Amino acid sequence: MPGMPAPAADERQTLIEFLAFQQNAFFAVAYGLTDEQARATPSVSTLSIGGLVKHATGVQKGWTERAAHAPAAPPADPRPMEEQMADYADQYVMRDDETLAALLAALKAQNADTLRVFAEQDLAAPVPVPRGVPWFPQDIDNWSVRWVAMHLIEELSRHAGHADIIRESLDRATMYELMAAAEEWPETDWIKRWRPASV
Repeated sequence: MPGMPAPAADERQTLIEFLAFQQNAFFAVAYGLTDEQARATPSVSTLSIGGLVKHATGVQKGWTERAAHAPAAPPADPRPMEEQMADYADQYVMRDDETLAALLAALKAQNADTLRVFAEQDLAAPVPVPRGVPWFPQDIDNWSVRWVAMHLIEELSRHAGHADIIRESLDRATMYELMAAAEEWPETDWIKRWRPASV
């Protein structure tokens, strides 16, 4: 993954390049971690790298389904609200029975599906605003697929920043050295590849 999104000739490709760049940040920030480290919560937050990888997968799934079904709404979730809320809370936690490798594989699959939908859908198609959600606007009926793409870029970049702080709290690793290691960038006097502390 390059250190910046690639230039693009049009709006759609620009959205896709920036979305892919934020998707890939989670692979860099998780690079070299054990399951135990990915599950750890070393800051005052209850968030972990593994939990954020899960949330990046889940939040993309929900919004991508909305974009894919536009201008209709996606099928309603038939489960009781308590079950839906428990599932949502679980998105933020890497459980003892989960592995980082499996969570990253799920994220990789969702990333590909997200990019496919935004490559195919009409960016101007209306996406219905769900009712009864207090943080959603009450004075408009629709977003656009374009807006959803921008929202996902915002959402992923916010959580990638959270993940950066958690990773630095774990072992002082920072994004560029992790990217350099993951992508095998040439080393310079001012950027070195991340290596485990014991090496």
